[in-house]
Amino acid sequence: MCRNIKTLYNFAPPATESEVRASAIQFVRKLSGFAHPSKANEAAFDRAVEQVTLVARELLDSLVTNAPPRDRAVEAVKARERAAVRFGRPSPEQRPSASAGDR
Repeated sequence: MCRNIKTLYNFAPPATESEVRASAIQFVRKLSGFAHPSKANEAAFDRAVEQVTLVARELLDSLVTNAPPRDRAVEAVKARERAAVRFGRPSPEQRPSASAGDR
C-alpha cells in the first residue's frame, strides 16, 4: 500500500493538493488496514484523511531547505531506471523499438 506514497517536498512545481490528499489516503489506508472502509467506518476514515491532508500540507509549507528544488521529470526518469534494475525490466528508453518487419 505505501509504495504509492511519494516524496512531495522540494519539487518544482510544488506538490498539488490532489497529490497531498492522495498521500494522506494511502497513509490512512496503511494505518487502518482498509483499502476501502465499511459504511460503519467511512466517516472516521474520511475525517482521518482530511486531518492528515491538512497536517501534511502544513508540514510541507513549513519545511525549509537550502537545496534547489528537484525537477519532477528528472526524478521520474531516475525512478524508472531504479525500477528497471530492481525488477529486471528495461526502462522505456532501453527497450528496442518495434519495426514494421517485427509485426
